[in-house]
Order: sequence, then structure tokens, then C-alpha cells
Amino acid sequence: MPRGSCHRHGPKQPCTCAMGNLYRFIEPVVLFLLREKQGSYGYELVGELQAHALTDTRIEKGALYRTLRALEDNGHVVSNWETTGAGPARRHYQLTSSGARHLEEWAEVLDNLARSMTHFVGEIRDRGRGGTERG
Repeated sequence: MPRGSCHRHGPKQPCTCAMGNLYRFIEPVVLFLLREKQGSYGYELVGELQAHALTDTRIEKGALYRTLRALEDNGHVVSNWETTGAGPARRHYQLTSSGARHLEEWAEVLDNLARSMTHFVGEIRDRGRGGTERG
């Protein structure tokens, strides 16, 4: 399977299920936060992103904004510049219906991954306790 595609969507459609940033899981957290907050500014997401991180990896602001840009390019998020009030213009992001569906796909992917990891960790521990050893 070519890089940037998955078994679910095939090689013709690039998708994020291929999880180029698997170790950080930024995308599902961003989609979740946008759904829960019914939209947000990027700087607001920065603080909440770390609180909802699925790994111990520190998530940099640049990675967040790259993820938002990619989500927007794929139609999962829309944004607009707000210039009301004092201060600089701010970009407000909102989840699209496509983004909501994509979050549900992520839930399936994460659920499958969690089951696989639980099974694998069980094998590691079983073999470490005198189970079948290879080598």
C-alpha cells in the first residue's frame, strides 16, 4: 500500500488513516475538540490539545497548525478570519460534516488499534512469565 493511503480508502485517495503522525495522534484530538467546542481558535486549541493528548509526546504549535491546514485541505474543517474587536485578526476553525464522519472513522481506527495493542502487550507479558519463548 503506498504511503499516505490505507486499506479502507485504497491507494487512489490519500487519507490520514495511514497515520503519518501515529505517535502523536494529533488529528483525532483536534477533530474531537472542534466537535466538543463547536469551533475554536487555533490558540485555544494549543492548551487543550496537550490536556487531551493520547501519548506522552509534547505537541508543538507548528504541528497543530499543519494538522489544521491538512484537515481544511481535505474538507474536514473550515476556517474564517474574524476581525471584530480590538487586537489582531483571529482564525476560527469549525468541523464540517465530513470532519464529523472522519472523527467516527478515527474512533474505529483507534478502537482497533487499542484492541491490537492490548492483545500484543498480553503476549509480551505472558511470554515474560514463562510462556513460550522463541529465540
